[in-house]
Amino acid sequence: MREALTSPDRRLEEALERIACLEATLASTRTALAQLTAERDKLRRAYEQLKEQLELLRRRIFIAKAERVDVTQLEMEFAQTQKKLDALAKQIEDSTAAPPATDVAADPAAPPPSPKPRPKPTGRRNLADEDLPEERVEIVDPALDGVAERIDFEESYKLRYRRGGPVRVVIARAIYKTESPATDAPMSPDEPKFKLITAPMPKEMFPRGLLAPSMIAHILVQKYRWGLPFHRQARMFAAEGFALDDGTMCRYAEHAGATLGCIVDAMAKEAKAIAFCLSTDATGVCIQPERLAGRKRQACRKGHFFVVLADNDHVFFEFQPKHTSAAVCEMFRGFKGYIQADAHAIYDAIFRGEARAAPDDPAPQEVGCWSHARRKAWEAAVVGKEPAAREALLRIGKLFELEDQWKPLAPAQRHARRQLVSRPLVDDFVAWVKQQHARVNGTRGLLATAFGYAVRQEAALRRFLDDGRLPMTNNHSERALRGIASGRRAWLFFGSDDHATAAANLFSLIASCELHGLDAETYLAEIIHVVPFWPRDRYLELAPKYWAATRARIPAADLDVEIGNITVPPPLPPQQQPTTR
Repeated sequence: MREALTSPDRRLEEALERIACLEATLASTRTALAQLTAERDKLRRAYEQLKEQLELLRRRIFIAKAERVDVTQLEMEFAQTQKKLDALAKQIEDSTAAPPATDVAADPAAPPPSPKPRPKPTGRRNLADEDLPEERVEIVDPALDGVAERIDFEESYKLRYRRGGPVRVVIARAIYKTESPATDAPMSPDEPKFKLITAPMPKEMFPRGLLAPSMIAHILVQKYRWGLPFHRQARMFAAEGFALDDGTMCRYAEHAGATLGCIVDAMAKEAKAIAFCLSTDATGVCIQPERLAGRKRQACRKGHFFVVLADNDHVFFEFQPKHTSAAVCEMFRGFKGYIQADAHAIYDAIFRGEARAAPDDPAPQEVGCWSHARRKAWEAAVVGKEPAAREALLRIGKLFELEDQWKPLAPAQRHARRQLVSRPLVDDFVAWVKQQHARVNGTRGLLATAFGYAVRQEAALRRFLDDGRLPMTNNHSERALRGIASGRRAWLFFGSDDHATAAANLFSLIASCELHGLDAETYLAEIIHVVPFWPRDRYLELAPKYWAATRARIPAADLDVEIGNITVPPPLPPQQQPTTR
């Protein structure tokens, strides 16, 4: 049939075949173009996200660019210096001859040289040899004073701290001469007819220790409140003319923190029993691990400090080796009130009821933080240049403005204002955020993150409307962690989990002192003096919240002298005890 086709028909058929081929090629080209366009758009979105992340990181860096060092130049200089050092080391190795053999080395049977003997311990330091101001504390025996003859004093020394510098305290214990008791047995001519009795030493948290309570309190506050590591304090004492090594201070800190943990435990027990809302947050710290076999070092591992604020009553810290749901469940086990935290996944187990002490107990209710929602919207507005994020900032800002105006009000009045004004604003904000989230859902970026956080945390963010006592933000927990966040730049790490636990107790007491307007140094000095005499079942009376009332019931003369006996007052009536409100 092909031979029957005329020449024009053949050309038409060829043209139609050519058109079909071109159309197929065009279709495949369009498909490839669509794929390339999709890949290009995907790369563009990834590029824009990376630009946002880069800009966000730049804003979070506080060091000015002018103060930063050119790393490339440093690497070049390091490489040149390394070559010079290698060449110099080889030159020294080639030019150094082997040492001549001695008679001892030549004799293989000769015993090896004995190691250098360690210096003999000199015992406890004698503070009498130090050039320090001096205070004297005389301790008498009430049973013998005025009855037996006081003939002398047995003196020992401690180092205390008085505003202005260290002071040597002379502890003079009275020595009494008493007649030997009469007996029917005949007395030997060499047997003395009198007996010497020294007044007993009062109870101490650190028996026979070098430091007095005021000095211990001073070094603890310097580190755990102001962030001064022990080695820096040692240099400061040396500048004042007295040597106090950092190892001694470290041992005192661990002992004091572990012993005073009984007060922190009593505070935490009361908080779980009667607190309305617990606010919590966490930060990481480095823990120095034990050395491996052969004294080999290994890298520090990470632990976490959790802070818990119990209403306006207590602030206590707790160290946890792991940042896990199991750890926080043990911390809050048995608590039935409100818990305010960030939206970290480890807290979800608490709100699911996994921290209940009994199966029938209600699970704690989650209180969200509007500062976290605002922070994510701020990042999308400032870094991502998103108009919707700026509108979210304006809406959230209005809620904060109202809360600032209502801060002086009583909780009941604040609750009424929230129902009248804040609740409609929150309802409108949530409806608007859900619309915006539906628009950007499925994408990645700062805007989707901000709106996704607000949508997922809707119930928790609404919780502050339930009661006027509930805070709108968790900023107070983050502020409580600033002491650790700033101090770890100086002291770098803790020596072990036990050291970190002891430090957590000291952080708790110092932060609670700030909460109740107490001088932390004075408080710790008095507590270290009082704790050895205090009954075990009444440690809550020594918490900073109750210390002013407890101190008023202790004789002032007992606390004016930091080395001496303490007269423990009787317990309060049941209706006035700290465990009741």
